[in-house]
Order: sequence, then C-alpha cells, then structure tokens
Amino acid sequence: MIVAEGLTRFYGKFEAVSGISFTAVSGEVVGLLGQNGAGKSTVMNMLAGCLTPSRGRVFVGQHDLSKNPHAAKNLVGYLPEVPPLYPELTVAEYLKFCCRIKGVHPKDINQHITEIMDLAGITEVQRQVIGSLSKGYRQRTGLAQALCGNPDILLLDEPTAGFDPKQAVGFRKLIRKLAKDKTILFSSHLLSEVQEICDRVLIIHQGKLMMDHRMNQEDGIITYRLIAQAAPGRVLAPLRQLSSVQRVKTIGEPRPDQTRVMVQTDQSAAFTSQLFTLLSGLNAPIIELTPMQDTLENLFLNVTAQTGAQGL
Repeated sequence: MIVAEGLTRFYGKFEAVSGISFTAVSGEVVGLLGQNGAGKSTVMNMLAGCLTPSRGRVFVGQHDLSKNPHAAKNLVGYLPEVPPLYPELTVAEYLKFCCRIKGVHPKDINQHITEIMDLAGITEVQRQVIGSLSKGYRQRTGLAQALCGNPDILLLDEPTAGFDPKQAVGFRKLIRKLAKDKTILFSSHLLSEVQEICDRVLIIHQGKLMMDHRMNQEDGIITYRLIAQAAPGRVLAPLRQLSSVQRVKTIGEPRPDQTRVMVQTDQSAAFTSQLFTLLSGLNAPIIELTPMQDTLENLFLNVTAQTGAQGL
C-alpha cells in the first residue's frame, strides 16, 4: 500500500503540484493520467523519495517515507521517465549491480535476474551493451531494474515510451500479471492505455488531482458532474444523504461560493427530482448538471474543460 497525504511541491514560487491525496492498495493498478506538464512525474518522484515534498507526506506500507526512508524505499521499484541505465554495461551486468543495491542475497542473484529478464522480455539481449540497444529494449531494461528485489510497489513513469505496438501489448499483459500481489502506479498521457490496464485512474491537471475514478463500474451506475452556486459546507452533507446518491466526490480547486462534485447514482430519475428539491430549498442555483458518459476520454475532457479562475 502507498498513501499520499496533501502532496505539494514548489519550484521557486511556482506550485507544480498542489495538495494531492490518495491511497493505492495491493492488487490494484492505478493510473495517473494527465497532459504533458500536468505534474505526473513530479508526483512520481515524490512517491519514490527522489524529490522532497514542499508539504505533505508519503507512507509506503507502514513507513513514513520522510522518517524511515531506507525501509520505505526497500518496498518500492521505480522506473522514472528516463531509465537510470549505464550504457557501458551489458544488460546482465547492470541487473546484477541493481540486485546488489536492492539487497538481493548473493546466492539468489543469478536466478532472480533470469526471472526478471524473462518477465521483461530481455533475455535475448542480456549480453549486449545497453548503449547499443533500441529505445524499446532500453525501456524494458529499465522495467527489469524496477523489478529487482521483488518490490511490493511499482512506480512506473511513462513506462511504454519507445515501445512498438507488440511490446506495448506485452507490457499490458505483464502489468496485469504483476498486479495480483503488488501495488502498481503508472503515469501516462495515453487514454487507451490507462483505460485498458487500470482499476482506477487519477486525473491530474495543472498540478491538482481533479478526479479519482474507478474503472469498470457496475451496470446502471450514472455519474453526474454537478456545479451549484452555494458554499460546499451548505450542500455536501444533505446531498450525500439523498437516498438516490451512492457517492459524492469533490473536484477541482475548492471555492467558497461554489460546490463542484461528481455524483454517482443508480436511480437517475429519482436523483434529479431529489436534487432539484434539495437545491431549491437551499436557494442554491444549478450552474451545471451533466451526465458523464462512462468512457475515459469523456471524463478526462469534461474534468479538464475549465481551468484557471474557475478551478478546473
């Protein structure tokens, strides 16, 4: 399990990541989805312990990353956007080096390397110098180093960069196989890739977590995007008490004069009737009530449609 609590990162006065919180558990594949420059790599670097948050905390398993970094990092395998490779080493030499760093017992290293090379699909190039490999094979070598030591948590930043279509299909199969007993987070800007692999998707836009969406929701569940002209403190509690409402999730940057939420219901007609009655009684005009089509593309476009002063 990995937990992010209010992760914030400044570069000078620029706030690259703002107050991101979420939890990912074992057996779950969570995708960080966002446009280039949204803050995905910054979040990954903070989760991996490569970058110190300006505010907020990361828990890896039961360990606070800031207080017990060695124990926390032992549980993590990390593939950054640019794999940390040594071009003058062969693939096998590099992985032996990584295994020693990860504390793999010397008697187990050769067998362990054989297993992870097979998983990553690089057995046939194990004697080649890394600098001579294609981009796809270098990326797969980087994935193999993330698997060294059999970590409980995998953090993969744009892991399919450089893959051809066949390699990308193989990667997706590998992730589903590894997810049986690991927590996996990977970032991507490819909607189709995230939709096919992930159990959940975290949509990040301009450094903010805009939506935490579970994929493959039950049949009959409808999600509405609701914006009401009233303070969240007045609307959220009674909204969650409506009998037709299953889940309410706030989105965007908090605003004192507006409530912005995603609402899930399996009783669409009852929900709209109850909602209109509630908001009329609260004197809270509806600015927007949009049913969301259950495709990641539509969710992404709707959630990131408004930015800047309007908080999305």
